[in-house]
Amino acid sequence: MNMKIDWREHFGLREAGVYYALLILLGVLAAIAHARGLPNYLTAQNLGNIAYQSSLVGIMGVAMTVMLITGAFDLSVASVAALAAAVLVGLAPQIGFPLAAFAALITAAAIGLLNGAIVQFIGINAFIVTLGTLTAVRGLVLVLTDGRSLMVERADTLAQMLAFESVRVPLFWPVVAITVALFALGVLRRSALQLLSACMLFALGLLAGPGFAVAAPVVYLAIFTAIVWAVLRFTVVGRRIYAVGGNAEAARLSGINVHAYKLGAFVLSSVAAGFAGILFGCRLGAINPTALQGSELTVIAAAILGGTSLFGGAGSVVKTVAGALLLFTLTNGFNVLNLGASYQGLIEGVVVIAAAAIYTVGGERRRARRPIVDTAPDAPPIAEAGMGAGA
Repeated sequence: MNMKIDWREHFGLREAGVYYALLILLGVLAAIAHARGLPNYLTAQNLGNIAYQSSLVGIMGVAMTVMLITGAFDLSVASVAALAAAVLVGLAPQIGFPLAAFAALITAAAIGLLNGAIVQFIGINAFIVTLGTLTAVRGLVLVLTDGRSLMVERADTLAQMLAFESVRVPLFWPVVAITVALFALGVLRRSALQLLSACMLFALGLLAGPGFAVAAPVVYLAIFTAIVWAVLRFTVVGRRIYAVGGNAEAARLSGINVHAYKLGAFVLSSVAAGFAGILFGCRLGAINPTALQGSELTVIAAAILGGTSLFGGAGSVVKTVAGALLLFTLTNGFNVLNLGASYQGLIEGVVVIAAAAIYTVGGERRRARRPIVDTAPDAPPIAEAGMGAGA
């Protein structure tokens, strides 16, 4: 059954504001580059570079969005990523890259499990726990590195690491295949939104050209985002995650194991951070004790720009990735166009506050229009969680 599309709801500032902001920012930077007589800013190479720069924060941001949806958050992700990188770089010359990467992921998962267990079973606030973990894990990185930079000196191991992180992946034909599948799905479902998305994706593919390729981390980010989005959007697990964040007590009474879902979110967050740390270690072939320091705030900012609620029950991983792209487009623009890097932090902070204000005002107007609040606009109805739990 085809439902009438509420165009104002789907394309209003609250639902699509981050996409508008990203497009406007790209247009403004392109206009500045043209006015200064600089090379075209919107080249496929530069756009691919922005995606590459944002990939690590995007991977952590997707997992952070799941965490925020459940009603908690994790301040330790950057420290966990640095620890994973230190474990990788320290062990890879002795045991090889695959085993060292596996050890790094296990280490990250253990920290996430510890965080979740303390929060869920002892009852300490997640802010306090993960703030303490942030400091403790950063101290552990200092211990492992002995306060100095570590490097991988074995040429064969370094070649494996660089191949895992730096290989270029052609995207034109995969984009065409996805466009065809999305278009066919839109025709079958008679969905104007899916047809429009297919057309926009195809236009981007044509703009990039057949020779367009991106670094492997961009592909990893795309695959991870697609998997998490599909789980949140189409599965019972996704409905229950939104239900846990929307109203934990109601979810518990409907038969959902709230502790398990929140614990799983902590583990997912740390594992994603560990994978980002592996990519970071592979990118440089080295690690220093202060690596990725402060990145946890950028990860949370990306989620906020994507409209994820800090109170749980609402969020979109796709919009979080768009938020990460927005932040790194700012960074890239300041660097490429020499716009004065000293103002970069100020402008990024204003952008985050403005985005939060837009989402807050938009939410208030939405509640004023509707008698029933949809706490998870990007997920299937929460009411279904109870039905799924009782099945």
